[in-house]
Amino acid sequence: MVSAIVVFSKLEDAKNIRNVLQRGGYPVAAVCTSGAQALSYADQLGEGLIICGYRTSDMIYSDLKECLPPDFEMILVASKQVLSDYSEGGVIALSTPLKVYDLLNTVEMVSVNFLRKKKKKKKVKERTEEEKKLLKEAKELLMERNHMTEEEAHRYLQKCSMDSGNSLVETAQMIFSLNKFMG
Repeated sequence: MVSAIVVFSKLEDAKNIRNVLQRGGYPVAAVCTSGAQALSYADQLGEGLIICGYRTSDMIYSDLKECLPPDFEMILVASKQVLSDYSEGGVIALSTPLKVYDLLNTVEMVSVNFLRKKKKKKKVKERTEEEKKLLKEAKELLMERNHMTEEEAHRYLQKCSMDSGNSLVETAQMIFSLNKFMG
């Protein structure tokens, strides 16, 4: 489960959010009133979720987001008026007055996505010798047929892999299949 850090300029607001989260079954690692405190806890945790207001005692949410470790997600809670001017990418926004249902559903959504990303990162496993050989041969084929450098061939494989949603190994296999078909 993803741990949350709650950051609001008013301690009472932060504690209320913490209580809602805890009643909903979500762990809260810290309650803060300043961005500096939140960043200190974030560095200790290394990953998690920040739920914050637009402004803390020492910074606005965008400054906080910029300074967070990369494995943190942010939920911004602010008035509709403030959110109408908001254009920050990578931050999920909830408008006030805040409904418990909306907060808990949003935290659940962010948690599921966060855990999915984390699981995907862990899935990257060591390639077998056979897979390494296949990738090497696919690069060599691209280098020979298309007059690419090894780096260009590798980047081409990566781009095709990303564009198709297949693994690098599957992409290399497709290149061999196409080569047999065409040639």
